[in-house]
Amino acid sequence: MSFQRYVALGDSFTEGVGDPDPTRPNGVRGWADRVAEVLGRSAVDGGGDGFGYVNLAIRGRKLAAVLDEQLEPAVATRPDLVSLYAGGNDIMRPKVDIDALVSRYDDAVGTLAGTGATVVLFTAFDPAGFPIFSAGRGRFAIYNELVREVADRHGTRLVDFWRMREYRDPRMWAVDRLHMSSAGHQRMAIAVLDELGVPHDLESLPLVDPPVRTPREARADHLDWARTHAAPWVKRRLTGTSSGDTLSARYPDPSRLGAPSSE
Repeated sequence: MSFQRYVALGDSFTEGVGDPDPTRPNGVRGWADRVAEVLGRSAVDGGGDGFGYVNLAIRGRKLAAVLDEQLEPAVATRPDLVSLYAGGNDIMRPKVDIDALVSRYDDAVGTLAGTGATVVLFTAFDPAGFPIFSAGRGRFAIYNELVREVADRHGTRLVDFWRMREYRDPRMWAVDRLHMSSAGHQRMAIAVLDELGVPHDLESLPLVDPPVRTPREARADHLDWARTHAAPWVKRRLTGTSSGDTLSARYPDPSRLGAPSSE
């Protein structure tokens, strides 16, 4: 299957946080870029020359902001492929009405599906074993079941992140333990392409074993992580601020990312 216009909506998951690349907008690459690179080459190989990739995702965005800021521009680009992940930042807030959250999500998915585009949705990951998130595991499970219902109702594609047990490996996560690592983003790109039935030659990145640490070194590492990453994250959640407040969408206009030049 070949696509000519891919639009990615969402938050840090889709922006690409955790997969650093200083040569790209916002300094990240991410699974959506990796998918776009494959789709761009596939479109050219299939005889098309107008492939375009739009990534509107911005880290820290809650679902309402994702839809308010990104839905209308996404539809305006006349996509034939759309991916949407949103709601995870809402679930991690102290209070959330999951039914109301997914009701608005459902309306948005209906709008995207109504364009005739292929729509890809995602469940949230399983936070079992993650100290900050595991207390909210029940919330994630409820959200995921409602997302599955939305996918069934609108006939979308679904990448079931919850069931991807390889993400229990800490090497699939970045140093902040909040976002996927480069290996995690690569694995997600493979999952999306496989769900779409798009041929590709992507392979999982090698996982490097961490250095052996003494108990004292391990404790020091956990404390450093708590100060550097966990505490600022919690503070942002409590104060309603976001790491993406000063950022813009990485590719707001169609890019030929992944499509080789015709020159």
